Amino acid sequence: MHTFHPAVSAWFEHTFARPTEAQRAAWPAIRRGENVLIAAPTGSGKTLAAFLAAIDELVQQGVAGTLADETSVVYVSPLKALSNDVRINLEVPIEGIRAQLERMELPDFEIRTAVRTGDTPQAERNAMRKRPPHIVVTTPESLYILLGSESGRRMLQTTRTVIVDEIHALVSSKRGSHLVLTLERLDALCGQRCTRIGLSATQKPIETVADFLVGAHSSLLPPGEGVSQLAHASCETDEGSDLREGSIACTIVDAGHQRARDLAIELTNVPLQPVMSNDAWGLVYDRLAELIDKHRTTLIFANTRRTVERATRHLAERLGKDAVAAHHGSLSKEKRLDAERRLKSGQLRALVATASLELGIDIGEVDLVCQLSSPRSIAAFLQRAGRAGHAVDGISKARLFPTSRDDLVECAALLDAVRRGELDTLRMPAAPLDVLAQQIVAEVACGERGEAELFDMFQRAYPYRTLTREAFTEVVRMLAEGYSTRRGTRAAYLHRDAVNGKLRARRGARMTSLTSGGAIPDTADYDVVLEPQSLRIGSVHEDFAVESIAGDIFQLGNQSYRILRVERGRVRVEDAQGAPPSIPFWLGEAPGRSDELSVAVARL
Repeated sequence: MHTFHPAVSAWFEHTFARPTEAQRAAWPAIRRGENVLIAAPTGSGKTLAAFLAAIDELVQQGVAGTLADETSVVYVSPLKALSNDVRINLEVPIEGIRAQLERMELPDFEIRTAVRTGDTPQAERNAMRKRPPHIVVTTPESLYILLGSESGRRMLQTTRTVIVDEIHALVSSKRGSHLVLTLERLDALCGQRCTRIGLSATQKPIETVADFLVGAHSSLLPPGEGVSQLAHASCETDEGSDLREGSIACTIVDAGHQRARDLAIELTNVPLQPVMSNDAWGLVYDRLAELIDKHRTTLIFANTRRTVERATRHLAERLGKDAVAAHHGSLSKEKRLDAERRLKSGQLRALVATASLELGIDIGEVDLVCQLSSPRSIAAFLQRAGRAGHAVDGISKARLFPTSRDDLVECAALLDAVRRGELDTLRMPAAPLDVLAQQIVAEVACGERGEAELFDMFQRAYPYRTLTREAFTEVVRMLAEGYSTRRGTRAAYLHRDAVNGKLRARRGARMTSLTSGGAIPDTADYDVVLEPQSLRIGSVHEDFAVESIAGDIFQLGNQSYRILRVERGRVRVEDAQGAPPSIPFWLGEAPGRSDELSVAVARL
């Protein structure tokens, strides 16, 4: 801690006593300005390891009187809920350090943080334009939108550090490919390579994740002191040579993914069948209620939103309506934040959730995690189990509830794979061209660009390291010429000067890039609007909405609502005053089983 400002060191030592293994190894590398990938178990202080070095730099500038009104740190997380949580947790060290500065009679100053996601109110967005925050907390999609707006580019052009949290959740999907192209565009805007810090508890192979973080021309630094680190030479580096000219170094801090755990399978005294009967489900809910009574707070995970709503209803009948709440992506922001707040404050005994609470969200002191049915992947189970005892010395206590005979085999194999220390292998999409097309239009919409310049910039992103100039040119030609339909040519977003290799945006290109960006699939959901307040409380699937009629009663977030009318894209409802509801459904949301867990099942 001696390299930090005395006020920062004093706050940390008063709050935590001593750094964790991951923090001790990461801070020297971060202070040297290196790109760092931190792999450590949940609850080991990874987020603070990344943030404290950045906060310390801002404190040093503030004490020296050189702290400018500009953005220097961008934190990116895959979940909006995680973004809100991190912003709240950032205020604690910042306020604590300001109190230390006051005790040391040093000048006071303000370090501003702000969240920019799809849920951010317009008033807060306007405030960010007028006075940029020093730390911006955002999601991959919102960062892309900020880079496409004039005010967002002005704010982001001073960025020096980018922190990517839960990086494993992005690597194996097109969202990750989209993000790394956005980071290359951010570097181009800033005129320099921003320092990149990646955080995750479950990542394999770790070298690939480090390459993904820093780009195609990376070379991973050899082990340092403090913890076991993995050395890896990029495949483009001559064997036995040092870092080649122009390469980007990345230090890997690998503290492993293992921690103290208490894991077990829960079975009722009714034999499991190929399909779970209502009587068997009743016994499961009885056992869940018994476990909830024995623990202060319990987090229950289910694989689908329909299961979440059903379990919430049955547990509320046993424990009381105010003791249990639901949390999933089809609930409104206000409903989700209220559930998180009530769990943190101890008002809730149990929270039933989908993957919306799987990642490193600090939801207070959770004593027990229960999982209904196998989560279908080793990494997902480790992430979910890690929500219990989410502290440096905490013990992850989790219970698996199989729902069929086949599911019992899978749950047993899952625990065996965890005991063996196995992890799912992340498989990265290779140069997805649909994502590339989005980013080309978005970048050209910000001003004229050269084709060669764009190709070089995007090829630096690791998933696009094998992108050929021919494939890139074909994408550009398609964006410039459009494609033919019965109604004529469509989707021509760019003007292409093939002689000089220049690209300019056509009218409407910027709007298209902002409204059609990202890699999250569009869902045909209907908004649920509570009358007479005209308050959006969530959404249901289009098929459920179309099949419903006025007078039907359904549940959303442990509340009963009566349908008044179904409009285009909207279901208007009123409070049903606790009348017995049906449970809505959403399609295509259950996860598939990972290859590594399939191997474990076959082995068993």
